[in-house]
Amino acid sequence: MYNAEIPARAELPSTRQLLRSTLIAAASAAVLLCAVVLPSEYGVDPTGIGRVLGLTEMGEIKVRLAREAAEVPAVAEQRVPAEQSPVVAPTAPDTPAAATEAGQPTAGETPATAVTTPDAPVWRDTVSLTLAPGQGTEIKLKMEAGAEATYAWHVEGGVVNFDTHGDAPGRSISYEKGRAVANDDGKLVAAFTGQHGWFWRNRGKADITLVLKTGGAYSDLKRLK
Repeated sequence: MYNAEIPARAELPSTRQLLRSTLIAAASAAVLLCAVVLPSEYGVDPTGIGRVLGLTEMGEIKVRLAREAAEVPAVAEQRVPAEQSPVVAPTAPDTPAAATEAGQPTAGETPATAVTTPDAPVWRDTVSLTLAPGQGTEIKLKMEAGAEATYAWHVEGGVVNFDTHGDAPGRSISYEKGRAVANDDGKLVAAFTGQHGWFWRNRGKADITLVLKTGGAYSDLKRLK
């Protein structure tokens, strides 16, 4: 066997060189953590580089999938609009007595206020897409803080798990979640300036069709996946 020669003291790195190498390694690790690891694993992008490279969206999907897997399954009730009772027009009375019996106002009485029906929402965009078993998709609206968007979506041929949420550089929020839901509608109010929308996943065993209608104050609609 050959014994390795002990290097001369002059050939060994100095304390200053070791400290410099340590600082360079720590700085490189911090850059990789902020620019790559946090966006791709946790959806947090403090530098903005992750969104440019497409890593932030990947991290957001990973976080949602992990959160979805950890939740206890709970079947949400489908929203079914209440049936409206038919309105029957009263028969015109022939005499004052008949008018009183029919509910018509007499002298000194105030006529009842007519019931008005709210106007139907005005839709700007309608998106229809098909999800295979296990497939997920995400649609986002670009909104300013405090802006309101109306929406309505329904599933044809099954149900979905969903997460209504928003995100911006360094910020995220979850508005509503559901499992085995066939439809949902309402207003989405942006908590901050950024992208706000929905993530759906088909956990069934057959293809489904999801139809989304949106309206209100947003500048752009984008399907991210």
